[in-house]
Parts: sequence; structure tokens; C-alpha cells
Amino acid sequence: QVQLVESGGGLVQAGGSLRLSCAASGRTFSFYVMGWFRQAPGKEREFVAGIKWTGGVTYYADSVKGRFTISRDNAKNTVYLQMNSLKPGDTAVYCCAARPRVLIVTTPGAYEYWGQGTQVTVSS
Repeated sequence: QVQLVESGGGLVQAGGSLRLSCAASGRTFSFYVMGWFRQAPGKEREFVAGIKWTGGVTYYADSVKGRFTISRDNAKNTVYLQMNSLKPGDTAVYCCAARPRVLIVTTPGAYEYWGQGTQVTVSS
């Protein structure tokens, strides 16, 4: 049973930073892709960033490129999302997801396991 638990959300002013964490358990994630997605009220879930657990290859949505950084700590089985220069448009529930495949994809339906999510609110 794969479990993903997010933490680190909160309220921050525009221009500020937050770091989200996703603690993974239940499997060996060496051949998994981990992704961060977000969903704002009234909007569809959208891809934010992804990382290959082995090798650390990353991919970002254009809207966050240069501001967000995804990384992983193999020893802690944890994936991080460092978010800098936050904007009110980044306000959403952020979820991490796991995909037992080798390719990073942006489609939510391609990810098999999901966490409960953590709220990020950016005030102007």
C-alpha cells in the first residue's frame, strides 16, 4: 500500500516562499515518477512539476518554471517542492502523486497514487 503525505502548505504574501514536502511509504520508489499537481477552486487539476526518482530528471509547467524547484531525498523517501516568488495565482490545493513508470507525464490520470493535499494561499 503506497502512502503519500504532504505537508508545508500555508498562507504567504505575494513574493514569499514555501517548501512543500511529500513523504512516501509502502514501496520501493526507485522506478517511480513523482509529481506535484495543484487545483484551484473552480479549475481543473493541473501539473506543476515532476521528477524521476532515479536520476533526478525534472520537468516543470511553464507557469512555474524558474520559480519552483522539485527535488527528492532518497534516504528520507521524500519529495520536495520549493516555491519562490509566489503569486496570488499560485493559490491552490497542492497534491503529490506517484506513477510506477519511467516517463514524466503531465496528465493526472496517468498517476496511480495520490496524497490528500495541502492548501497554499498567496495573498496580494
